[in-house]
Amino acid sequence: MPDESVKVAVRVRPFNQREKDRSAKLIIKMQGQMTTIANPETPNEEPKSFSFDYSYWSHDGFQEKSDGVLEPAGGSSYASQRRVFEDLGQGVLDNAFEGYNCSLFAYGQTGSGKSYSMVGYGQNKGIVPITCDEMFKTMDKNADPNKRFEVTFSMLEIYNEQVRDLLSKDNPKGGLNVRQNPKLGLFYVENLKRVPVGSYAEIEKRTDQGTASRTVASTNMNATSSRAHTVVTITFDQIIKSESGSETKKSSVMNLVDLAGSERADSTGATGDRLKEGANINKSLSALGNVISALADLSMGTKKKIMVPYRDSVLTKLLQNALGGNSKTIMIAALSPADINYDETLSTLRYADRAKKIKNKAVVNENPLDKLIRELKEENERLKKAMEGGGVVMQEGAGLTPEELDKMRKQMEEDIRAQLMANQAMIAENAQSWDDKLAEARTETEKIDVGGADNSRKSKEAYLINLNEDPMLSGVICHFLNSGETSVGRKDASPVPNICLSGLSIQKQHAVIFNKKGVIEIESVSGSGSKTKINGIPLTGRKALCHKDRILFGSNHMYVLMNPLKPETADNSLPKEITWEYAQKEIAQVKGFATGSAGLSKEQQIVQEQVLEILPMVSEVNAVSEELNKQKSFEVVLISAAAQEGGDITQSHASNDLVLVTVKMKNLLNGNTWLWERGKFITRRYLIQELYQKFLDGENISNIPKEQDPFWEPTEDVLIGTSNLFLQSLSYCLDFEDTLNISDYKGQEEGHLKVKLEPCDNKGKPIDEEAFVDDPHELLNKPYHFKLTVENANIHKSRFSKGIMVKYSVKNNGKVEEVKTPTVKNTLTPTFNHSKVISIPKLKQENLDFFESGCITLSIYGIQEDTMPDPKLLKLNTRELRQMENMENSTANASGRRATMFGNEIASDTSHLKTEVVLLQRKYERLQQKERRMQQICEEWSKKPDGEKQFEPFYRAVSAVANSTGTRLKTRVQMLNQVLQGQKYVRQMALDKSANKKTPSKSNGKRPSSADNNKTESSACVLQ
Repeated sequence: MPDESVKVAVRVRPFNQREKDRSAKLIIKMQGQMTTIANPETPNEEPKSFSFDYSYWSHDGFQEKSDGVLEPAGGSSYASQRRVFEDLGQGVLDNAFEGYNCSLFAYGQTGSGKSYSMVGYGQNKGIVPITCDEMFKTMDKNADPNKRFEVTFSMLEIYNEQVRDLLSKDNPKGGLNVRQNPKLGLFYVENLKRVPVGSYAEIEKRTDQGTASRTVASTNMNATSSRAHTVVTITFDQIIKSESGSETKKSSVMNLVDLAGSERADSTGATGDRLKEGANINKSLSALGNVISALADLSMGTKKKIMVPYRDSVLTKLLQNALGGNSKTIMIAALSPADINYDETLSTLRYADRAKKIKNKAVVNENPLDKLIRELKEENERLKKAMEGGGVVMQEGAGLTPEELDKMRKQMEEDIRAQLMANQAMIAENAQSWDDKLAEARTETEKIDVGGADNSRKSKEAYLINLNEDPMLSGVICHFLNSGETSVGRKDASPVPNICLSGLSIQKQHAVIFNKKGVIEIESVSGSGSKTKINGIPLTGRKALCHKDRILFGSNHMYVLMNPLKPETADNSLPKEITWEYAQKEIAQVKGFATGSAGLSKEQQIVQEQVLEILPMVSEVNAVSEELNKQKSFEVVLISAAAQEGGDITQSHASNDLVLVTVKMKNLLNGNTWLWERGKFITRRYLIQELYQKFLDGENISNIPKEQDPFWEPTEDVLIGTSNLFLQSLSYCLDFEDTLNISDYKGQEEGHLKVKLEPCDNKGKPIDEEAFVDDPHELLNKPYHFKLTVENANIHKSRFSKGIMVKYSVKNNGKVEEVKTPTVKNTLTPTFNHSKVISIPKLKQENLDFFESGCITLSIYGIQEDTMPDPKLLKLNTRELRQMENMENSTANASGRRATMFGNEIASDTSHLKTEVVLLQRKYERLQQKERRMQQICEEWSKKPDGEKQFEPFYRAVSAVANSTGTRLKTRVQMLNQVLQGQKYVRQMALDKSANKKTPSKSNGKRPSSADNNKTESSACVLQ
């Protein structure tokens, strides 16, 4: 068969609730096979265009039928689930009946609609269930007595490079092994359960079993669903009997792959983390991208010698045949329509565009059955002889040491033994009749209870239904609450609880639920130390439960109580459907974080989303710290713009208004702290999950090197707090000296910092007071220099006495410059006397705007050291240490979390107002000086004899003081104009005097002549 390119389809979904709340804009357009995406940051730029085999518009233009199925509205181009199946799934099915291997991939970021296309929701079934259903319908129509069908089903999950069988309860530590068939060169999963199925209903039940297994694993923190790949494999065999009685098997392997979320690795911002390279968060997808690129280059002939890196990950090993071999392959890329996901959506489109260049060569898999069995037996004989002969004989050389040769020999012997066992299993399978295998599998299938299958009970009995961050895994696990008591706890408890949970913070005897004629109550087991939350509030004592109440057992097990016997007890304000997001927002609200989106800016909505995302992660990591006794605690910290480092004298203060979401890790033994940015924490949390999984698997994690411990971090300078130095005085060429408050991220005072700000020349020499200006615009388009002096500080907390320094950043001579004072050690009252001259080559309006409303943020750092803790603390475990810390902080926490986000902004506003007051004071002092000088001149003039009272010198002196602004040129020009006007006025008065022979009166508000008496002279001068 000639080479055939991978078929690629893209599909765009409707806006989700998050995007609607943020008033997202549509950036995707589709016309025929063409898909375009517009960059929301550059609306005038030409949209980027991509062409695919299919472009499915599922964003709008649909209507819901009475049975819940979505279909196109009149005249719309909406692509329904059925249409997607007819284009893609039907091709998979047709190829399977012809004997070709088929693969279908779903790719895209988390929440982009991959699972909807693959599996579907409710009545809108996806490609996988429709394909399976249609396959069995086609098989049922078979009228050929010489043809029979055999279908087997398997389902696995790849998470953190480990393979887990979703149809088996017993998975080995470290996951199933992936082996390579030495004859075919293909990889396979050793001991993966392949279940015979005889109907679509059996596949559906096995799929539910696999989904329930994923849910339990996710809830127990063994996996995070959005980071896991799910692979469903259906092996479809057609056994055809010839007239001579020999049988031929036509075999097709269908791989249906729901890939993990394709969030770009750099979008989390985990830069600078020493352990970033050790995290395999996106290793499989990165390896898949490299394989696709290499195969695309091979198919286009751009490179002749290319090694396709299939071995780089478990996923690419298992999909080797699907990607570059004997398979007909289809990829469906799911797109978000919203501008807030532009980067991820563009990345998905480029990925899909690359994949369509790959060419595969599929062949019909058809072989006589007796030949297959004979070849298996012959291969087994060869393998046995190799084993009996001491394994594979390896020659020395190739630079390998004897130890390396021995290791390689043992590995090859292990592979041979595994292949021998696999071959024997296949021979045994062929020896057993298909009907017997199917009957055994059906007996097992009938016994499967995934929970929640009995819908008739749900209308008559109270039950708990699970919530999961993955909507596909919500509502999968159901626990009915029988009359009387229902115990909750771990399976290793005695007696075994009615509801068995495992994972973080789940105690052996965790809680008891009471059901008395439909009245449900819950109580924690006394003395167990168990953690349970009801509607986000920690459970203390016995509490009555209402319909739709949310219950969190431990750190991860979230359930909703459904009580059909007492539906009236539900809170009327609750939404129709309780989701994971709703439950997490509720927990955040109880902790003091705002969750409403009304009136929030785009940046504030982003911060809110990040907080809601990270809060359950922090709870989880705290639980791991307690269980592994790591003596660390974690909390979410929001750093306001005012508390962040950096000050740019060319930018408006409002432009850096984004709150930074961080996590603070604290050593509970010596008080040392670290602030991790969100991306770094997410990476660390992933590694902490890995460490905890090793602990669950029984590995000894107590002796791992500290450099590999995600809970360990070398000591680093800690931010004591910040002070905001406002620059309004610079607009008037006034110097400014003040003692500023040092505030931490909660707005609490940590000390004081004395600073001085003074205009100067380019060498740092202060300019005299005559440089004062009334109008800041007089400074425009001129060079400007000022000197910032950090004089001294006074810090409250003694633990910072090891060393203190101050950092800030400014734009100096057009370049951003980081400034740091020397570190002063062994004191809480350090004297720095550190000065820095900052130059602006040409003052612009934006500089004046920044002077008026901006500030330079001075960050005060303390040196941390690994000190010996109090011996009494060493006797306490992590849980006791955290409880002690919570008791100490209870007073501070009583004020609420609002201080965490806004406390520093309040302190910043106070500092700003203080600066304005000081500036007004300086202006007032300046005016007082003028007034005193003018009064002095008037007093001196009034004391002179009438013969010495010359008006012109007096007038010039008063005008000079009145009009002085510090700009000498302006003063001189104004003085000259006043002198000329005065001379003209004096001459006119002299003419009038000689003509009228009397004292001239005031005219147009002008001053009296020198012949006038002394009355009200001082007040007249003041008015002038």
